[in-house]
Amino acid sequence: MKRVALLCLGLALGAASVAEAQLTMQMSNGWSFTFAGNVNAFLTYETFGEDGTTAGTIVPGGGASETRIRTGLLPAFAVFDAKGKEGNTDLSVHFGFAPQINCGTGVHDCFGAQIDMRQVFLTVGGAWGQILAGREIGLFQRQNILTDQTLFGVGATGSAGTPGAGGGGTTLGRIGFGYNYAQFKAQMTYSTVAGRPFQLSVGLFEAATNGPYSKTTIPRVEAEGVWAGGNTKVWVGATAQSNKNPINDESASAFGASGGVRFGSSTFSLTGSGFFGKGIGTTLMFNGGTCTGGTCGANGSDDLRDSYGFLGQLTFTPSNSKVTIAGSYGSNFLKASDTEGGDGKIENTLISGGIYFQATKSLKVVGEVNYAMGKDDIDATEDNSSFAPAFGLMLFF
Repeated sequence: MKRVALLCLGLALGAASVAEAQLTMQMSNGWSFTFAGNVNAFLTYETFGEDGTTAGTIVPGGGASETRIRTGLLPAFAVFDAKGKEGNTDLSVHFGFAPQINCGTGVHDCFGAQIDMRQVFLTVGGAWGQILAGREIGLFQRQNILTDQTLFGVGATGSAGTPGAGGGGTTLGRIGFGYNYAQFKAQMTYSTVAGRPFQLSVGLFEAATNGPYSKTTIPRVEAEGVWAGGNTKVWVGATAQSNKNPINDESASAFGASGGVRFGSSTFSLTGSGFFGKGIGTTLMFNGGTCTGGTCGANGSDDLRDSYGFLGQLTFTPSNSKVTIAGSYGSNFLKASDTEGGDGKIENTLISGGIYFQATKSLKVVGEVNYAMGKDDIDATEDNSSFAPAFGLMLFF
């Protein structure tokens, strides 16, 4: 349940609470089995600016509007944990199913919602720390998403070419509007002992292709350090990956750095986070990280595009209240590479506001309003915009 609380509830809302796992069984061999999770559903209405014709952003244009009933940024989760201790070694296995309730836009007969097997991993731990092996959320920019208020809501939906926008998946939230998605990836990660003010995690991840640099000989490295004390939390992260072009053996090394700080109490929190990278792309990692036309693929690091983003967020919970009010502003930027001339960039910005009512210990009622903008300096056409209010119910168990 601790991991569900980490992934599902984030750290942004001081008044957020979650019920303890409803099912815990103690087995005869000394192991324990736990089942927990959440289900959520949102009614959304989204209208798009009539003049927007920019093709390079993740904000739709064209003046259309739509109403949907769908999962928010956080999918439903059904989480199964088995934990045991053998000698001085702590052992566990974890399975996290993440289904969504909706079909694609306008699809009536999809015969079953999408089921996303997001988490499958084992852990081995002790006084020396812990090793996690399997599929789990990545380290780079992990805290950026876990401290985002839209984890409890909808945020941006994105264009038809992005996951969850027109399909049966989750919404984008603020993915691509303040940070890149950490994604759930195959990894082997070491973490220092939990429960101390500072924790460091370093992992090896299966590498990803990056435009014409599609040869992945060595794994990607990701790292995260988190310090928490009193009302303050600070984190830093980094990633590095080297690829080769299989045609000419030219290599290009992508890298990124991220960080943030959260200061808060039971009544308010102030969060700021950001990232910078070369060749890591925007929205989804390595999406648009390199140029692809002309001589791209033969110029090494000159083919890699710079990307960066930031997020500022404020939450307020009146004393003895079950209501939390939150507002945030953030953007992602993707710049043309040196090979492309280095001029021009794509920008995606989201302004989000929400009211979160903890109706019971387990039930959260959410009202949210989102305004997204997409700009492309390379494309001289009109900027895209969308306005999306949403209402939802989230039940954690």
